[in-house]
Amino acid sequence: MRESPVKIALSVLAADFARLGEEARRAEEAGADMLHFDLMDGHFVPNLSFGPMIVKALRKHTSLPFYAHLMVYNPENYIRELVEAGSEIITVHAEACVHLHRAIRLIKREGVKAGVALNPATPLTSIKYVLSDLDLVLVMTVNPGFGGQEFIPGMLGKVREMRKILVEEKVDAYLAVDGGITPENAAEVVKAGADLLVAGTATFGRPDLRKAVEELRREAERGYAEKWW
Repeated sequence: MRESPVKIALSVLAADFARLGEEARRAEEAGADMLHFDLMDGHFVPNLSFGPMIVKALRKHTSLPFYAHLMVYNPENYIRELVEAGSEIITVHAEACVHLHRAIRLIKREGVKAGVALNPATPLTSIKYVLSDLDLVLVMTVNPGFGGQEFIPGMLGKVREMRKILVEEKVDAYLAVDGGITPENAAEVVKAGADLLVAGTATFGRPDLRKAVEELRREAERGYAEKWW
């Protein structure tokens, strides 16, 4: 399969929970690059989802890389368990960590990639002093906690600004975008600076998953061809 310059991660939150193993296999067959797991605690975000047990249960159903997005307070408590469950990327929220640098180092110590997510209202300056330690920066383009929300248009500028910082600081990290990603906005989001798109409703929420992934990738690559960075 041809290597795409933009990675597509499918959000398990939008999958059919009654047949998650089959959904994981379908994602791989449809051409997804990774599976994205939103772990929510009902405190940091107003919703509960699932924990490391689900991640572990799905590991045997697909060879796709697993990307765990911790929308929880005290994320340090889950890092080792998620690594043992098969996660290759773990992202924590800057807003949820009292000691963000410590959380990042814990992830790196486990031998997996470390990312930091930023809510829409969180300034990019909050990760200035940990940027060189990161493998991924996740810009949230909705307020986290629920799937199916609409993309916040004002976040395009934030994505562009984050890409500019990564270029200027010579940081080799993914710039991921999560929230309301659809074929209608994928090109603009990638053109602004993203190289990893997280999509749930626009993929698992569609009847033809392969067609949905192909359409999203086509638009993402169109944006990449017009990128400024």
